[in-house]
Amino acid sequence: MRKSPTATERLLWTALRNKRLRGLKFRRQHVIAGYVVDFYCAALRLAVEVDGPIHRPDEDRLRDTHLAKLGVAVLRFAASSVESDLAGVVISIAEACEKRMPR
Repeated sequence: MRKSPTATERLLWTALRNKRLRGLKFRRQHVIAGYVVDFYCAALRLAVEVDGPIHRPDEDRLRDTHLAKLGVAVLRFAASSVESDLAGVVISIAEACEKRMPR
């Protein structure tokens, strides 16, 4: 998966890469504590996940809880939401970034 992102991940990556979102650097397929997250902004300790049909909600909850204990917030979006409303997803990510920025 790290070398072959889904079409939906590629779509979201076009909006996040090269500091396109508020000048923040996002990494794709970043490893945190043994977990691979779809996108990660280290400056804000924010992970963004695109949930397609292979995601398992129970496992995702455990993983998100573990990452939260490490200070990493996780945003999850259904792949269908990214495909149908990319602008809305990007706005949601931008709002989460704003909340995590130091004052």
